[in-house]
Amino acid sequence: MTFPESPPAVTPEAEPVLTPEQRRVLARSPAQCIWHGIVQSLPFLLVLVPFGLLFGVLSAESGLNLAQVLGFSALVLAGASQFTAVQLLSDHAPTIIVIISALAVNLRMAMYSASLVPWLGNASPRQRGLVAYLLIDQTYALSIQKFEDNPNLRLDQRMAYFVGTAICSCIPWLIASAVGFHLGRAIPESWALDFALPITFLAMVAPMLRSLAHMAAAAVSIVAALVFTVLPSGLGILLAAPLAMATGAIVEKRMEQARARQ
Repeated sequence: MTFPESPPAVTPEAEPVLTPEQRRVLARSPAQCIWHGIVQSLPFLLVLVPFGLLFGVLSAESGLNLAQVLGFSALVLAGASQFTAVQLLSDHAPTIIVIISALAVNLRMAMYSASLVPWLGNASPRQRGLVAYLLIDQTYALSIQKFEDNPNLRLDQRMAYFVGTAICSCIPWLIASAVGFHLGRAIPESWALDFALPITFLAMVAPMLRSLAHMAAAAVSIVAALVFTVLPSGLGILLAAPLAMATGAIVEKRMEQARARQ
């Protein structure tokens, strides 16, 4: 006598093991997520506020009025692009060069947006528009780390946390820009502040040079920008930027190939 083969046993899918910290995060309400995002963004104020003050000072030095400074910070909401635009405006560069340069500096936001799609892609169009507007380096860095560390967060919790980081990052930037403008108006014209902008960019870029590809890209951008100084104002930067990016990409690819051969 033969017996029919019994069906394979179905084992229940094992639930992921969560740490106590992950359980606490998942239990938070959206309001608590907003507050958590605000608290975790506080250390960034040590950088954001001085840079916002400096932007206000330099904007006043370049001839912008308070409404223009606040409008600039509220509409662009991107420190590096704003500093680039102010520098080019001070050099009397053509408007189209100013706009293209500022957009080129902010191209990294496209990569930020793409990496957030798995986490916030199901949000409503209105929410996605809000995320696009509030997406800056600080909100992205904190949010992507939170989402990856806690993949079981609900969409409303992710949105709330992102909004919390934006509250503590974007509003102080606007306030610091306005305060910096008044400081700039109070500084005597005899005080030369031309050195401030280059030093600001050095302080922003230097910590990012963490690999040979980064340093190669920076070296090419410096050399190319110096070579292209004979071109109309701003045009040299537009040419130097793609050369630097191409150099960094080539060096990075060759480094990966070298590691693969080892």
